[in-house]
Amino acid sequence: MAGCLDGIKVLDLGRYQAGPRCAMVLSDLGAEVIKVEAPGGDESRGLGRVYWSAYNRGKKSITLNLRSEQGIALLKALVPKVDMLLQNFRPGVMDKMGLGYETLKQLNSGLILINVSGFGQSGPYRDRPAYDPIGQAMSGLMGFTGFPDGPPVMTNSPIIDRITALHATIGALGALHHRDVTGEGQSLDVCLLDTGYTLMEIPIAQYLLSGKEPPRRGNTPGGIAPCNTYQAKDGWVYILAVPQHMWGRFCRGIGREDLTNDKRFSSIAGRASHADEVNALVDAWVRDKTVAEVVQVLEQAEVPVGPVHTIPQAAHDPHLWERQMLVETEDHEQGRTYVPGLTVKFSDTPGKIGPIPQPGEHNSEVYGEWLGHTEAALTRWKEEGIV
Repeated sequence: MAGCLDGIKVLDLGRYQAGPRCAMVLSDLGAEVIKVEAPGGDESRGLGRVYWSAYNRGKKSITLNLRSEQGIALLKALVPKVDMLLQNFRPGVMDKMGLGYETLKQLNSGLILINVSGFGQSGPYRDRPAYDPIGQAMSGLMGFTGFPDGPPVMTNSPIIDRITALHATIGALGALHHRDVTGEGQSLDVCLLDTGYTLMEIPIAQYLLSGKEPPRRGNTPGGIAPCNTYQAKDGWVYILAVPQHMWGRFCRGIGREDLTNDKRFSSIAGRASHADEVNALVDAWVRDKTVAEVVQVLEQAEVPVGPVHTIPQAAHDPHLWERQMLVETEDHEQGRTYVPGLTVKFSDTPGKIGPIPQPGEHNSEVYGEWLGHTEAALTRWKEEGIV
């Protein structure tokens, strides 16, 4: 079925995750995304079928040696055929290849260039390489995560990469609308460290205003209560009953309505200042129950509650499969695998999840049908290491 970006064409020069995931979302929305891989396949394929397939399913693959003059010439010939070009080389690399924005917009004035990098196209760190953990470290996120008496903690899921991909996608869609109005494209600049700063904007602002460093609080954000992980007989559960009406529901749900009249707990601020006592009360109630029993009681009381799932438990959660957030598919090279589902459910333009491409699978289509080159030329270029 049609996607809302049907007719939009994207060249994806991205590697690893932040850039390719942006292009993946554009593909999910209906864009035709051409993944540009080095001859023999993108280096990210070496990270395993799950990793590469997750961010590149639904794209078409061409191979191209961007270190060769002919390769650069072929890419330049493709630029007028597309609406967007995404790249995540370090700043300056595209210029050295003769593919800087000033050159690209001469080839296609409506082109939207999506630049994804570690530290941005400007700033004192622009030339440094970076990956997700560097963004977590330098933004303060890693130092702010964990328990007060423990070391800095990295989120095991690459949250910086994921959110940077969303920032890039939002920017691309905004630029596309601007082009629809004016006919002019533009260059976008998103980076990993900026994403980290957006995650830390409140703690950093609080520090700048007060001069006091916000403490690490483990699983209790802001020191409010009850808002924490609690250990049941067979696992952990997260309970959040901070708003006053939620606290009332919690107390009635566990059969302790008397707590609603306790002056220590009669306000959000009061419970925050007596957080240890609140947590002790909740701990005592949870301790002799199973996770399922806790969830059942608090769901009936309409209190926000959730089991702290292990990866196996999350993998078998029916909500995951009902919402199709993972989809089983076939990798032609390595067999059965799972790829991300569609994160936005559109009523009229749902888009689709496409197959996993093999390296250069669409060379003939793109170089032949788009640019008019012959199979003989493709054969020659393959022998010369150009495609």
